[in-house]
Amino acid sequence: MTQQLDTSAVPSVVLEAGRRFADAGHDLSLVGGPVRDLFLGRVATDLDFTTDATPDQTLAAVRGWADATWEIGRDFGTIGMRQGDQQLEITTYRAEAYDPSSRKPIVAFGDSLEDDLVRRDFTINAMALRLPSMELVDPHGGVRDLAAGVLRTPGSPHSSFDDDPLRMMRAARFASQLDLQVAPEVLAAMTEMSQRLEIVSAERVREELIKLLCGRAPRRGVEIMVDTGLADVVLPEVPALKLETDEAHHHKDVYQHSLTVMEQAAELETGPDGPVPSPDLVLRLAALLHDVGKPATRRFGPDGAVTFRHHETVGAKIVKKRMKALRFDNDTIAAVTRLVELHMRFYGYGDAEWTDSAVRRYVRDAGPQLERLHRLTRSDVTTRNRRKAARLARTYDELEQRIAQLADQEELESMRPDLDGEQIMAILGIPPGPQVGKAYKHLLELRLDEGSLGEEEAEKRLRAWWESQ
Repeated sequence: MTQQLDTSAVPSVVLEAGRRFADAGHDLSLVGGPVRDLFLGRVATDLDFTTDATPDQTLAAVRGWADATWEIGRDFGTIGMRQGDQQLEITTYRAEAYDPSSRKPIVAFGDSLEDDLVRRDFTINAMALRLPSMELVDPHGGVRDLAAGVLRTPGSPHSSFDDDPLRMMRAARFASQLDLQVAPEVLAAMTEMSQRLEIVSAERVREELIKLLCGRAPRRGVEIMVDTGLADVVLPEVPALKLETDEAHHHKDVYQHSLTVMEQAAELETGPDGPVPSPDLVLRLAALLHDVGKPATRRFGPDGAVTFRHHETVGAKIVKKRMKALRFDNDTIAAVTRLVELHMRFYGYGDAEWTDSAVRRYVRDAGPQLERLHRLTRSDVTTRNRRKAARLARTYDELEQRIAQLADQEELESMRPDLDGEQIMAILGIPPGPQVGKAYKHLLELRLDEGSLGEEEAEKRLRAWWESQ
């Protein structure tokens, strides 16, 4: 990591804002993430500022310069604005803390930049550039820690996490995003205080989890959560994967296996123009959670062999419940649970080559998750037996080739019967209702089993079915 500050990457709007506040008699500093990113050689996009001006004084300072302003964060001292194509947030110096029994922070305004920085989450985010002079203010060694790849808090970690328990999740998130090591004293405080995370809203926790999983080192972030006990609050199903292995090693370490699957799945993500652009939250979350049904389904046979029968079905239900608790949107929940539910389907293909009907059903059941399912299934191979791994890879290559061949022969993705609802009603002389749905389902089963029949043959089959009802 570089220790050189590339001021040429600072957008011109930053200096313009600094001059406006200086002319109005106020201090203004670029602070936090944008300053950190400048040291990392990144273009600062999210522009956060801090000032001694009150919200009213901030509005007065930018009047006639900002193209638009909004005051949704006024209670927290924050005024948002747009200038050209840039968005800015300017916040009055402040200190904030959580009441031990409340989910909402208590906000108090401060009167100095140094006091504002000490209440920041980590030293790498407790740096500021005074404007318009561009003087670096780094009282807690953020540049040093960034260069060393270490995450520390400006003050006592216990005090920092007591102020806002979500910062413990942020520590795991920054470890993932920036590939940092968390300082021992910070890890110790996180372990001691992990249960304090329970007072933070599910929505805030979810957003940190998403950023962690989409980081460049998601395994490190998850391991920190599990090792400190944060995962017991957020994703208890993950530490529960640490099943004891018997002396004969009849089953692998499911926890370590799941972390490896997540890493391997991330490696199979594509560029922005591919079918699964990186980072892909749905794929990574499904990979991490694909085996969460195993603890509940583990059974020991007379010979000591271990089975996890139907763990994919049980796991899908567990995943759905957990994601709902974390307030994920319905589409994301549906996508992840479908992948968990289907991740074992391929192994039936490996036992015996599927019929065309079975291949069609595989595609139909996967639906829009097919490309992700390809990657999850391939990633689920973590065996150290190279011959076995190569055999499974070849078998899945064959399945993908079969899917491609069938897709060339017919519109596999659309997977519709040869007759639509209107045609069914006209042929059978029935009105809209459940019977139309039953007839449609029958024709769809024929389509999956035999491929396209053509309208004439489909009508014959439909009439024969109807007469048998």
